[in-house]
Amino acid sequence: MTTVILLRHGRTTANIGGVLAGWTPGVHLDETGAAQVAAVVERLAKVPLAAVVSSPLERCAQTAAAVAAGRDVTVQADDRLGEARYGDWTGRTIKELVKEPLWKVVQQHPSAAVFPGPEGEGLAQTQARAVAAVRSWNAQLGPDAVWLACSHGDVIKAILADALGLHLDQFQRIVVDPASISVVTYTETRPFVVRVNDTGGDVSALIPPPRRRRRTKASSDAVVGGGAGTTV
Repeated sequence: MTTVILLRHGRTTANIGGVLAGWTPGVHLDETGAAQVAAVVERLAKVPLAAVVSSPLERCAQTAAAVAAGRDVTVQADDRLGEARYGDWTGRTIKELVKEPLWKVVQQHPSAAVFPGPEGEGLAQTQARAVAAVRSWNAQLGPDAVWLACSHGDVIKAILADALGLHLDQFQRIVVDPASISVVTYTETRPFVVRVNDTGGDVSALIPPPRRRRRTKASSDAVVGGGAGTTV
């Protein structure tokens, strides 16, 4: 079972200003965002990470670099985890965008939403590339790996919707806050969504047990009745 920790970058100047940053260069964490990242780095300090993979955008690169610091891993950039390409919406304020006819499509039927302009993409394309990235890294890192992907709100929501078996039109029901972690374990049969929008608390359950305890192949069956939870 390969486990991916989906980490959204910390809060940015664009977030607080209500601006849709998209792929705009030079968007960095603000003071609150830096503090959020420091807190999540401390939370994850004891979780061994086989890899730290990041969107190439600065706000994710900053966040991922903080996670990787002091570990025997190097941050690897993957464009497929980059922000949705919002096209002509990039750099505009949310106050402006809510007046656009496309806004209702994004909210109610996001699978049909294609952002305007030559640089725009559809949210379905965003989901397809992001899910492909996660599955590609899962295959590369192997079934015992725990790894971290640092990305953006809509991208992580799209990955979670896929893991939950939800149509993309339902992905707006998922909340992914700055510096939150969401966790998905991928098995041969199905993904298991372990955490969503987790911004605090113990993460010791993410630490793999010693190899001597792994005498049988981990089951990909769901526990009928819910089971007793993770034991460490």
